Amino acid sequence: MACASCTTKDGSPKGCKNNGTCGTDSCNKLTVFDWLANMSIPNGEKPFDFVEVRFKNGRKHYYKNTENLTLAIGDIVATQAQSGHDIGMVTLTGELVRVQMKRKKINEKPEDVLKIYRKASQKDIDIWSDARDKEEPMKVRARQYAIELKLHMKISDIEFQGDASKATFYYTAEERVDFRDLIKVFAREFRTRIEMKQVGFRQEASRLGGIGSCGRELCCSTWLTDFRSVSTSAARYQQLSLNPQKLAGQCGKLKCCLNYELDSYQDALKAFPKTDIKLYTEKGTAVCQKTDIFQGHMWYAYEGEWMNWHKITTDQAREIIDINRKKEKVASLEEYASELEEEVAVAFENVVGQDSLTRFDGPKGNKKRKNNKSRNRNKSNNTNSTDKKPQSGQQNKPKPKPRPNPQAKSKPKPKPKPRPNPQAKSEAKPRPKPKPRPKPRPRPESKSQNKPQNRDKDAK
Repeated sequence: MACASCTTKDGSPKGCKNNGTCGTDSCNKLTVFDWLANMSIPNGEKPFDFVEVRFKNGRKHYYKNTENLTLAIGDIVATQAQSGHDIGMVTLTGELVRVQMKRKKINEKPEDVLKIYRKASQKDIDIWSDARDKEEPMKVRARQYAIELKLHMKISDIEFQGDASKATFYYTAEERVDFRDLIKVFAREFRTRIEMKQVGFRQEASRLGGIGSCGRELCCSTWLTDFRSVSTSAARYQQLSLNPQKLAGQCGKLKCCLNYELDSYQDALKAFPKTDIKLYTEKGTAVCQKTDIFQGHMWYAYEGEWMNWHKITTDQAREIIDINRKKEKVASLEEYASELEEEVAVAFENVVGQDSLTRFDGPKGNKKRKNNKSRNRNKSNNTNSTDKKPQSGQQNKPKPKPRPNPQAKSKPKPKPKPRPNPQAKSEAKPRPKPKPRPKPRPRPESKSQNKPQNRDKDAK
């Protein structure tokens, strides 16, 4: 149930701005929904005069409304304490309180029940809020004093009484602790009455709260009220690995959620034969190696052939056990295992467009080298580079661009000449005598340059 401040507006949730202190008390942990609030009381019946009051960290008590005050959920009241008074918030009224007290086995006798004095005044609320502000720095100093005295204990929380006359220190310890000297130090430093209260590790986690490995708030701090013992047999029934790091919760003990589905597993295991029963066949004696509770399968292996497992159903295993009780043997387990249909691997398609989880498994070096080689080849083709000689057998292959002559490679490329004007060419054609030139034979001169030895002979 959500209060008025947690409603939605324009299709978007507003959220609770009160941080767990709203007037209707619908956002606090361990809150009970009053499903009898809209029901009228029969004629002649008086309303139930007990009220449920909540204190710090979900601590609740039931008080009698002797003054017949008109109380509603969210009212701050001053209640009776062993010495002085305490301040709390009303969380439940009416007939549902009777159901809660009967479930928790709380006595309704007048000598055992505490009373509600009045609704809290502004002065009471100011004293209460000032005392709550002192709790956190006081806890830090208290831990320092416990370390100086070398006490093997952990102070987890401090709670002031509503009138600031007493402070309760909650601590956890694995062994018995003598804290008489510590109480003297606390009384001298904090100037108030001190009460030490030891709690278990599960109670400490429920008071402080936290986030579990499942990603949700701890069950003990939200809805779980009774703490049942959890043993390692619960993990064995569910075929979980006995790893203390995975089975332990925030409190360091086994998780309470191991008991949630334990009954279902125990009911399912009733249809399975005991794993210590051996199957006798003509091929050999088979021993159970593994069971699958969800599919109802069992794996057996012959003695001496522990690597070869044979999967059969629970009905087939019971059938073989019944035959063995008649002092008879079956031929082999392969006859029963062949009757089972092979599991078909379902191939899931990527319809969302996500990247493959195995995209980084393959080597990357070869791919990069191949890509670099292909890039270099493309660059050489674009620039018409002919550094490499053509190999044999490659001349007949079709190529997009013909390679130039390797002999032309030795000569430097001539610079491109400027294109003449076409009008000038038309004027140069009618010239009659293009032959008379100062150097009619330039080629023989170039050949003579290649034969310097003949010139030397003529000179001699």
